Amino acid sequence: MRVALLTGGGDCPGLNAVIYAAVRKGIQTYGDEFIGFLNGWRGVLDNNFIPLTLENTDGIQLKGGTILHSSRTNVKKIPGGIDKVQEVLKLNKIDALIALGGDDTQSVTLFLADNGINAVGVPKTIDNDINGTDQTFGFDTAVMIATEAIDRIHTTADSHNRVIVVEVMGRDAGWIAYASGVAAGAHVVLVPEKEIDIDHVCALLKYNYDHGKHYGVVVVAEGCHLPEVGQVIGSKEVDSFGHARLSGIGEALASLIEKKTGFETRSVNLGHTQRGGVPTAYDRVLGQRYGLHAIDMVHDKKWGRIAVLKGLDVTDITIKEAIATNRRLDQRFFDVIRNLEAKV
Repeated sequence: MRVALLTGGGDCPGLNAVIYAAVRKGIQTYGDEFIGFLNGWRGVLDNNFIPLTLENTDGIQLKGGTILHSSRTNVKKIPGGIDKVQEVLKLNKIDALIALGGDDTQSVTLFLADNGINAVGVPKTIDNDINGTDQTFGFDTAVMIATEAIDRIHTTADSHNRVIVVEVMGRDAGWIAYASGVAAGAHVVLVPEKEIDIDHVCALLKYNYDHGKHYGVVVVAEGCHLPEVGQVIGSKEVDSFGHARLSGIGEALASLIEKKTGFETRSVNLGHTQRGGVPTAYDRVLGQRYGLHAIDMVHDKKWGRIAVLKGLDVTDITIKEAIATNRRLDQRFFDVIRNLEAKV
């Protein structure tokens, strides 16, 4: 078979591991031929691609980012987009398409599969919020990066008797804030699933100061809602999927904390550092497992389905199920946060 791959949406540690494994098994086991469209769906529309071989993919599983580059292109909103995709795939004699991406990218994959294109998906997001899968590759790396940063924040906050608010990624789900905040011993962990109670936050920080720890570390996900200011939007512009760029909740929260407590408070936004750099060992392995399963899905003709991790097994579900809702924190994780914070 002649198989095409693409990566859409934000970059993510582990993408190259998926590409590496899919190409390696496809060529060595099935005798497939591969191309990679550059810059996500934009590359399909522009007929812009490179060949993918054992030679030019060798060792890429060790690297961060994506050798295919990426974009936030929504084929569904482009007049004649579906026809152009079909035309390009036919022109290049593509038998199947593997799309690596989050819910936005996979909404396009599903749309194409529903319109007769042989397409399967691989979930990609550091946010870990794809429904139906226990963990997405890239999440472990993001948590490691955030945890290391928060560890460092502890020492500088302590040295200057400050409160420091650390903003991490997580538009709709607080997995990174939860995992890194708990791992790094943050005094306050705030997630989008729960509206911020500023009085409770301030009470926790005051407890620290009253009990000899004259500093505080607060971890907040970018998508959190602060009743006093709402959800903080970094830009009025939206991408092709209608998403505004979130940024600034950390700064807004820091300002409010300082106003209400009198404690000197600063904010740090970890931003794109969380999805940059080389993937952890876990993400390299998980990404490769997803890639191996993806090429099996192609040969089993499981169109419109997406690879997922269930327990220790990589299997697949319908893309429709995967993007129907976000996988979010529930009461079990809220209890972990609440049981580890000070009792005030």
